[in-house]
Amino acid sequence: MSLEVTGKLEKFLEMQVGKTKDGKEWKKQQFIVVTEEKYNNIYPFELFASGEHLEKIDNLLKYNKVGDMVKVQFNVNASEYNGKYYTNLSVWRVDNSKRPEAQPATESFSEVEDDLPF
Repeated sequence: MSLEVTGKLEKFLEMQVGKTKDGKEWKKQQFIVVTEEKYNNIYPFELFASGEHLEKIDNLLKYNKVGDMVKVQFNVNASEYNGKYYTNLSVWRVDNSKRPEAQPATESFSEVEDDLPF
């Protein structure tokens, strides 16, 4: 299931790092987004990366700052361990409204003027 939330990036929690049994490095960055909804407006997200995908964490921190408006696309994951159930909001994309890539294109092919004489 893929979901989407838009809100203000409230804060980053302390990054967690470690190594897998195979010796690959992993990182987990959690952050909080607050929406303008009246109720249920706080979302604790988690971005996990390992091996060759560690740049995901670096890019999250590089392009997003506390106070920015962001659109977060995520999945809801649940797991069971020793009879207890855990749920996390696992991020797979973050768009910052201040980044040029996040702005929609404003022109279409029909609006573009061309220099052709005919």
